[in-house]
Amino acid sequence: MKQIKLTDAGQIRNELNKYRKGRKLDIRQFNQAARLAWLGKAVMMPLEPEDPDTKSFLVYLDHPDALAAHFLNLDEDLVGHIFILDAEQAQYLAEIVEQGVRERAALLQDLDRREFYFDKFYHPGSGGPGEDG
Repeated sequence: MKQIKLTDAGQIRNELNKYRKGRKLDIRQFNQAARLAWLGKAVMMPLEPEDPDTKSFLVYLDHPDALAAHFLNLDEDLVGHIFILDAEQAQYLAEIVEQGVRERAALLQDLDRREFYFDKFYHPGSGGPGEDG
């Protein structure tokens, strides 16, 4: 059986605390993650749900659909990977996920109520078909 020698327990504690805090994304990476989150391509889970002191999140950013991928410039090391995000940025990313869901749902509701036929074929006062004038 292999044994692990502990020479500096303080160093191990520091590494564990750094791990629990998670990492901060730089501005460019956070904007990319936020765009994917808005599109619903972010999956988030608390790193340690049973530990109230650990506020960081596990975050997975999925690849966007083909149309979105055509327009978005994304880092390959950010998409398709799981990483630990610090509490502050994770909170903001969760808010962006919620905002994206609300805005996309509103777009779909508007689409469902839109009358394409009348927009294209009905023009009152133009003397078109069905009018006496």
